[in-house]
This record gives sequence, C-alpha cells and structure tokens, in this order.
Amino acid sequence: MSGTEHSARCRARHSIRARVTAGATAIVALILVVSAVVAVLVLGRVLTASVEEAAEQDLESLSSQIENEPSRTASIIAGIDDDQLVRLDSSGGTVVNDDDAHLLPEAGESSRQVTVDNEPYLVIAEETDTGTLTVARTTEHVDETVGATTILLAIAVPLVIVLVGAVVWIVTGRALRPVERLRRQVDSITAEELSRRVDAGDDELGALAATMNRMLARLEHSQAVQRRFVSDASHELRSPLATMRQHAELGAAYPDATSLHELSEVVIDEGERMQNLVEGLLLLARLDENHRPPTELVDLDDLLLAEADRLGRISNLTVDASGVGAAQVVGNPRLLGRAVRNLVDNAARHAESRVVLGLRNAERTASDVVFTVADDGAGVPEHDRERIFDRFARLDEGRARDAGGSGLGLAIVQEVVQAHHGRVTVGESTGEPTRGGAVFTVTLPADGS
Repeated sequence: MSGTEHSARCRARHSIRARVTAGATAIVALILVVSAVVAVLVLGRVLTASVEEAAEQDLESLSSQIENEPSRTASIIAGIDDDQLVRLDSSGGTVVNDDDAHLLPEAGESSRQVTVDNEPYLVIAEETDTGTLTVARTTEHVDETVGATTILLAIAVPLVIVLVGAVVWIVTGRALRPVERLRRQVDSITAEELSRRVDAGDDELGALAATMNRMLARLEHSQAVQRRFVSDASHELRSPLATMRQHAELGAAYPDATSLHELSEVVIDEGERMQNLVEGLLLLARLDENHRPPTELVDLDDLLLAEADRLGRISNLTVDASGVGAAQVVGNPRLLGRAVRNLVDNAARHAESRVVLGLRNAERTASDVVFTVADDGAGVPEHDRERIFDRFARLDEGRARDAGGSGLGLAIVQEVVQAHHGRVTVGESTGEPTRGGAVFTVTLPADGS
C-alpha cells in the first residue's frame, strides 16, 4: 500500500462522517440492546405474574368448593382439566386430578416454579380445613412467548442498528457535501486567483464561507500591497540609482570631467532622495496593512505652529499662522505630525511668497476639527484634484515631484487622514493673500472614531 492510499484510508477512518456514524450507531445499539433485554425480562415477569394470578384464583375457587361440599372433594378435583395439576393432601389420603400431580413438590403459601415430567409449572399451595391444597399451572407458553420474542429481537435489533448506521451515513454525507464542495473551492484558489470567492449557501456553512471570503479579501489586499510596494520601489529607485551610477562611471572614465566634491554632492542628494522614497514606501505599506500605532490626545495646534516656525526658519516665505486656534484630536502624534509636515512642505515648494495655516472646529458639528494649508502658487487644476493624492502622480503643471518632492507626500497625507477616519480635499484658495493658489483642507473627528 502506498503512502497516499494509507493517508486516504486514515482520513476516511477518522473523518467526521465516520465518527458521527460510529457514534450514533453505538448509542442506538446500546439503547436497543438494553431495551430488548429489559423488554424480555419484563415480558417474562408479566406473563409469569398472570399465571400466578390465575393459579391463585384456581386455588381460591377450589378451596371454596371443597369447603362447601366436602363430600364431593374427589369428584370436584377429578373434574378439573389436565391443563393444570391439583392435589389435596389430607388425613384421609391424597386426591389428584392427574397422575403427574403426585410429582408436585410440597409448596408453601408463596409460589415457586418446578419441572414436572420435563414441563415447567408454577406451584402454589394453601392450608384448608380438609388438608393441603396444591395447584400448579404450566408456564410453557410463557417460555415459548419469551423465547419467540428473544429470537425476534435478536434478529430485529441488528437489522435496526444496520439501518440506523446506513441512514446516519447517508444523511451525514449529504449534510457534509457542502463542506467538501467548500473545501474543493478553497483548495482550487491559488496565489494568482485570490480575487475568487467561495459560496456555501445561507446556513452555518454560509457563515463559514463568508469568513473565508473575508480572509481571502485580506490576503488579496495584502498581496496587492506587497506587489504595489515592490513595483513602486523598483520603479522609483531606478532613477536615483541610475544618476549615481552615471556620475560614478563618468568619474571613472574621465577623471578630469568631474570632481570628488561634485560626485559626493550627487551621491548625497540622490541618497537622500532614495531614503525619503524608502521611508515613504514603508509608511504607506504599514498604513495599507491597517497598521495604526497607539493613539492619544494630540494638540493639533501645537503641530501646526511647530511646522510654521520650522518653515519660517528654513525659507524666505511668509508664514501666516494667525488663523490657528486651539484644538485637540485623538490620534497618533507621529503620523499626524508627518501629515502636517507633508502638507506644509508641499505648500512651500509651490508657494510664490506666502503660506497660510488655519485650524478651527467644524461649523456643522463641534465633534470635527478642520485645518487648512494654503499657498499663493499656481494652484491645482480641477481635473487633477483627485489624482494629486495618487502615489507618484505626475502633473502637467509645476506640482510635479521634479520640484523636489518624492511623489509620495500627498499620498501619505491621504492614508494618514483616512487611518484617522477623516478626509482631505484640495481646492482653490479664495481668501487674501493666497487667492488663486491651492488650499488643502483636512477634516478629522475629534474623538478619532
């Protein structure tokens, strides 16, 4: 026998269908056998009790007749049919209705079972005025009935057990058929077909299928995240690597065409760009996996004012943070700080002279907090306002990553905001002095839910 055949036989022997059938059959067999034994014993006792009751009635009737007509004792006893044995032992001798009555043993007032001439009898006796009267009734029909019943049950019980086992096997097989179908569906799904789903009806197996479908959806999402990460990383890292290699090959082939200082500047700049890309991709990957660090109460105004101060120190832009009011949200300070910095850096790259920050409670509901980052640059064309949040989005106008961005900043902003159950939009600034520029509006729930 091969290992595969042995494994298949072991699975069949230990399958749910086999275990349920064996268990149900064993329980039914135990119940039927015990019931059959009890039934035979009860039947024997009931029939014996009826014979005993009949013998007692015979004894009472004969005793009454003999006491009323003692002169006719012999004729009364002789006239009794031989289906029962009667004997009267008195001082005048012994009177019987049949020769076998002489073989009856002496009996007390309680009944007893004896065998006379190979035939079973139930014997009962009573002391009367004329002597000891003994009556015996045959119990052969009791033994025959009990024997016939035993044979019938001995045949019927195994047949019922086999029938029950067959029925349970068939019913269990039909009940588990959807499970096998579900198993085959899941087994046929490969890593390239995670978009497929399974179906098992609307019962408990349907609930299991729904759970498996949610698991497949998570696997599909995780696989898509991994593929997108690998694709984005390989695509975007190609450019800085190629730049560094070109300058290195140029320096090696023509040492006089470039200096060590120029080569180091290229390596440092492109290395920083690569580092930013990798960090951004890793952060997006964690956000794609619904990885959210622990949350706490965050002073959003502190984050905005800190970024305003930083931008004022590293650039010549005018930073207006007068519209920043006090507001708190429940969230992760590191992620929210990254989102605020990305928006501020994006505004700084495209502003002509001014960046304006604002923070307030939402007008419609006090449970939401709104902060804005506006610049006086060229703005974002209306048809690009959705696409601008895509990863590595390239715009026709000046808001391209050639201006110094990695192409991931706004994508990170959107993922962070969505992870905090908020929303981010971009529009055209209508207020002075940033009229016509871009304004990014972020709405966050104060309680983080």
